[in-house]
Amino acid sequence: MASERKFVSENIRRVLLKEYFQKETEMAGFGGIDIQRTPMGTRVTLVVERPGMVIGRKGSKIKELTRTVSETYGFDNPQIEVQECRNSAKNPQIMAQKLALALERGWHFRRAGHSTLRRVMDTDVKGCQVKLSGKLTGQRHRTEKFKWGHIKFCGEPALTTMDRGYAIAKKKLGLIGVSVDIMRSDAKLPDEVTILDIPELMDVAQIKGEYELEAEKAEADAEAVPGTEEPVDAGIAEEKETEGSTEKVEVEAPVKEKKTSKRKAKKEEKKKEMEKEVSSDIPKDDPPAVPDKKADEDQKPDDAKPEEVKEEAPKKDGE
Repeated sequence: MASERKFVSENIRRVLLKEYFQKETEMAGFGGIDIQRTPMGTRVTLVVERPGMVIGRKGSKIKELTRTVSETYGFDNPQIEVQECRNSAKNPQIMAQKLALALERGWHFRRAGHSTLRRVMDTDVKGCQVKLSGKLTGQRHRTEKFKWGHIKFCGEPALTTMDRGYAIAKKKLGLIGVSVDIMRSDAKLPDEVTILDIPELMDVAQIKGEYELEAEKAEADAEAVPGTEEPVDAGIAEEKETEGSTEKVEVEAPVKEKKTSKRKAKKEEKKKEMEKEVSSDIPKDDPPAVPDKKADEDQKPDDAKPEEVKEEAPKKDGE
């Protein structure tokens, strides 16, 4: 229980310090406070619209604030830093104070609410909500809301992405509460999905050209029957760039040597030996001799003449 009481008392002290700075720097445009504990002491960072009014002449105002923080609120060695708010339209606390000041001056609540919302919309924030609650037009309490863009009301997104500012407007009929909620421009919602960069058509074409031959070879290997020789590519298409046209030339791929296993080689040798044995057992018949006419003609002498046949004359009667 002691540790819990310590945390509660520390938070109460911080809230009281924030209210004190908000009251003291109201005319300078109080935009927020950040309290950090360091080994050297306590660092208090103030965000205001006009830092010169907080520092004072020769730092007299900031010295007074430092002394009050140390003596009244019990912070050890406080160091106050003042930062300028460059874009007040994105700071919800400054916009809430300006809206409350406008209502105190007599502006109509709808006119003041729409003008504040329009000023926030001109920046690059993602959403804004302005809420006025109190006796706006009569004796009865009512609430008016002015919304634009993305707004988160509860859960972790509401705590991490929304900045809230609150101020009070004092009027004759009573107090009017003014709250301004702004979603930051760099807020990332849970439903936002980032898509990776999709390659362009030129990149896809280059990748296809590089791996086209490998893809064709893989398809040929898949179609081939296992156990057979590897398929040999018939040719590879090559492109030659010329002026104004491209020509495709087929280049014969190198023929790969067939590799045979030792078992297959032994089977082939046995098969050849069996064929030799069978061929040696079968007798070979000599073909009949055919007389060579040309040889006989060559053996005849050239002077030889055919024999003449003498015919006998017919005999006459009486001889």
